[in-house]
Amino acid sequence: MNNQLHKKLWLIFAQAATVCMALLFVLRIFSPDLLSNKDQTVVVKQVAPNANSNLASSYSHAVKKAMPAVVNIFTSKKAPANPHQKYLDDPTFRQFFGDQLDDLDGQSQPENSLGSGVIVSEQGLILTNNHVVAAADEIEIALSDGRKMSAKVVGTDPDTDLALIKVDAEHLPAITFASSDKLNVGDVVLAIGNPFGVGQTVTQGIVSALGRNHLGINIYENFIQTDASINPGNSGGALIDTDGNLVGVNSAIYSRSGGSMGIGFAIPATLARQVMEQIITQGNVTRGWIGIEAQDITPELAESFKLKLAQGALIAGVLRDGPADRAGLRAGDILLEIEGKPVSDSGSMLNLIAVLKPDQKATLKIARAEKTINVSVLIGKRPKPAIPKE
Repeated sequence: MNNQLHKKLWLIFAQAATVCMALLFVLRIFSPDLLSNKDQTVVVKQVAPNANSNLASSYSHAVKKAMPAVVNIFTSKKAPANPHQKYLDDPTFRQFFGDQLDDLDGQSQPENSLGSGVIVSEQGLILTNNHVVAAADEIEIALSDGRKMSAKVVGTDPDTDLALIKVDAEHLPAITFASSDKLNVGDVVLAIGNPFGVGQTVTQGIVSALGRNHLGINIYENFIQTDASINPGNSGGALIDTDGNLVGVNSAIYSRSGGSMGIGFAIPATLARQVMEQIITQGNVTRGWIGIEAQDITPELAESFKLKLAQGALIAGVLRDGPADRAGLRAGDILLEIEGKPVSDSGSMLNLIAVLKPDQKATLKIARAEKTINVSVLIGKRPKPAIPKE
């Protein structure tokens, strides 16, 4: 009797437990809040929505600001008169020598080239490279909105490879200049131009180096080096900062294949503006000159002259009756400073003298016989290179 009672009680307990477990399972699935501990809360921090949060990874605002001021430049050069023209026009010769005459005819076709430029004023002034327009008989520019216009050369400066051209238009989108002197290695820059004629293109990189010279590209070299892709057709285009302001004019690349290898050179905007303003005001560029030949100080020369550092420029020759000669400078002097600015090598010396105004005195610090002295020099005007006679 007791055993049967025990079995019934155990069966009732087992069934009740099963029903309770099933009820808990159903509540867990469909009403989890009923079983949760409301006193236990988890705080999750979430940043507030920011409309500008995506700008750190995008430079679209800079591109939209600068791109309308960058133009494509197309140039053409008329071919010289073909000495075989009389044969080209003769139907008898055409009948027997058609293929050969077609080759001769091809030699008389005009040459075409392309590049880029930067609008620097709303009145139609455009800055570009001298080598883009130097040999052109006709110049045409294409704006970013598709308009095409003829352009004329206002002035050129082959020594820095810069040129200023103009179109007959008003209210054009002009670039904003930045001070390239404030650039640092590692700064992000963008190159805008028309590489290979494919159309306006933007590439991104950083400033790889500053003050590059001794490249043999121009007489006056103070290049910004960048790894932003610069290819043929980019010449004369804009190098801008992340705010869309002009920091340089793309000029040249180092390449073994003709394409970009990550080494491009741009003329600093500060130098480009100085050249542009002189062309506008006086039609040409005037530079300071003292009439010396100089060479870099090597470690061996520094040791022989008992210099602490291998920097400065050794005066190797002095032009007779030139500004330096009249000031008492002589071969063997070492130029250390110009108007308080240090001379690192012969390239920097050339650039520092070039910005001095003719007919004004400047103080040069030199080393002579293991002593440093200051010399006052009346700056002259750099003579134009002689044009070879034909």
